[in-house]
Amino acid sequence: MELIAGNPAAPRTNGTQAAAGEAAVRGETPRGGPGDRARGSLLGLAVGDALGAPAENMRPSEIRRRWGRIEGFVSDDPAGTDDTEYAIFSGLLLARHGSALTVTHVERAWRLWIADLDEGPFRGAGFSERGTLENLRRGLAAPISAQHRHAWSDGLAMRAAPFGVFAAGRPAEAARLVAVDGRVSHEGEGIYGGQAVAAGVAAAMTGAGVTSVIAAALSVVPMDSWTARSLRRAVTAAQRPYPDRLTMERAVRSAVVVGGYPWTDLAPEAVGLAFGAFAAARGDFRTAVLTAVNMGRDADTTAAVAGALAGALHGASAIPRHWAAAIGPVRGSCLPSMRGHHVLDIAELLTPAEPDERGDAGSAAPATGAVRAAPRGVAHDSEPPGAQWPGRTHPAEQRTEPAGARPSRTAEATERDATAVTGGTDAGGTAVRR
Repeated sequence: MELIAGNPAAPRTNGTQAAAGEAAVRGETPRGGPGDRARGSLLGLAVGDALGAPAENMRPSEIRRRWGRIEGFVSDDPAGTDDTEYAIFSGLLLARHGSALTVTHVERAWRLWIADLDEGPFRGAGFSERGTLENLRRGLAAPISAQHRHAWSDGLAMRAAPFGVFAAGRPAEAARLVAVDGRVSHEGEGIYGGQAVAAGVAAAMTGAGVTSVIAAALSVVPMDSWTARSLRRAVTAAQRPYPDRLTMERAVRSAVVVGGYPWTDLAPEAVGLAFGAFAAARGDFRTAVLTAVNMGRDADTTAAVAGALAGALHGASAIPRHWAAAIGPVRGSCLPSMRGHHVLDIAELLTPAEPDERGDAGSAAPATGAVRAAPRGVAHDSEPPGAQWPGRTHPAEQRTEPAGARPSRTAEATERDATAVTGGTDAGGTAVRR
């Protein structure tokens, strides 16, 4: 098969990548550049996932009875869930194909890396993933594989951040690519949720203000969709003044949560809560993630999305070091084929090599000629595991808009759209509370 060779998830072994990952945790990498923001986004996703996992499917009252207010890891052995593992899965696929990604590539990866393997109990998988795998194993192909009862779930939103990292500064391209990925497993609102997250991360990757990040998310989904309405309602509620944090969280929840509905993985709800937490925190990483966690519901996903947005906005240095240090290679609890990969490896693959990483900090040579070594399993069939991709530039250098692609919104248009939701911006582009 043309897609990959060997074990698709051999652990991180490249010494350069491992050193870069350790430096990111210590805060020793250059701040504000694309590499720093990429690491911040994907590490932020993993941190949010691990922080929110114990509170998944819980009501705020249940969280308070058990832990008071969650202010950090409540487990002695914190770990991510299917959210992080699927983000790595999509990140590897995107690194292999770049802007040339097709639905066929995605379907083949689902079959080879997941459906055709002995998955055991497939622990922690969401309903949309289970429905997709059932359809694929029955011989159905995309997009029919996405026709199941949970095509509106947040399973695409949880793995959307890598597309925003790859298409930094180009929300429309991030939204296009994540929709390609999502057509195997999602339809309708499930696709819109992933597009909103990918576009928001793409805007945050350029240092856009909170208002611009929100507007970018809204610009790529139908304005009359459930996702857009939930996002606007959550952000509007988050921007109002409140006497305390608990009252604010209750207001944001009330704005979007479908009361009495038993399942918590609705994409419009989870995406709305995540952007509400991000807006309430004005982009601050710690506040955004903890707000999402303490609102409960699908807490691992909402915190992962909030963490990806805030991490992309401020970079890896914004993540508390003891939180970042707790994130290791994923365990493969849901996707055994992803065992051993680290989110920092994916961040490295999806961004150009920075001058200091090439060993020529004093050189004016551009990064466009750099080729990174791919983790084993992401190479051509004819290449040994871990080989470079001969004749190919690093996937992050393939950032050319395909013919007919919708151009990204201008900064002015983005700010105008956001004003209707947030009530204006301050000098730094951050939404001003009313």
